[in-house]
Amino acid sequence: MTTRIIVERRGHVLLMGLNRPEKRNAADFAMLEELAAAYGELERDAELRVGLVYAVGEHFTAGLDLADIGPRIGGGTGLDFVPEGGIHPWQVNGQQLSKPVVVAVQGSCFTLGIELMLAADISVAAESTRFGQLEVTRGILPFGGATLRFPRAAGWGNAMRWMLTGDLFDAREAHRIGLVQEVTADGEQFDRALAIAERVAAQAPLAVQATLRNARTAVRLGDAAAEEGLQPALVALAGSEDSRIGMEAFLQRKPAVFVGR
Repeated sequence: MTTRIIVERRGHVLLMGLNRPEKRNAADFAMLEELAAAYGELERDAELRVGLVYAVGEHFTAGLDLADIGPRIGGGTGLDFVPEGGIHPWQVNGQQLSKPVVVAVQGSCFTLGIELMLAADISVAAESTRFGQLEVTRGILPFGGATLRFPRAAGWGNAMRWMLTGDLFDAREAHRIGLVQEVTADGEQFDRALAIAERVAAQAPLAVQATLRNARTAVRLGDAAAEEGLQPALVALAGSEDSRIGMEAFLQRKPAVFVGR
């Protein structure tokens, strides 16, 4: 069977490529399982600092392969596709990835594709990308986190406009409502997303993870919980080797090369 997810290390960045172009990268159970395994690899390996999700072919994803997934949902077996050591890519099972993820999209980016972006941290789209949160047109609801994250990212009215109608929208609208952070010419989205991922990977990884963790605490538990964690996190980081490296680089006016300790 063809590998559904192409996994490649590029320095400190883990590339994870959706690889079912003949089906517009529609996600069957095998693809979901392999993507969860790749996220687990990103989480466990200390040398990996950032993940980059992209897609092979013309389209990011047409969404779920309902012919494969539908019977599992309707039959009551559910979608427990996360293997041992894996991380749920949509992070809706209580487990959170501790490292940032960048997403590059093109062509069709439907349903779970939008939810992958919402569960990630930075997204780049090709200018001709079409987006659609189509679940209501199929008689189901978004179950990969859009109901939680879309309103926070885009505002209530913007999220409901697209989730409750199932209408398609373009990259300009996705950028306007904050779903994507940058729009590129077609064919340039991967290179731009990789440049951003490498820029993040060049920073002190403990500091990046602490920043991400505190911001997520604010979202999940509120400002007070995040405020309570600020000073302890700062003290811990100040005692790290990377903090020393960063300070020395600043004083010597040279780029810092962080070691993750």
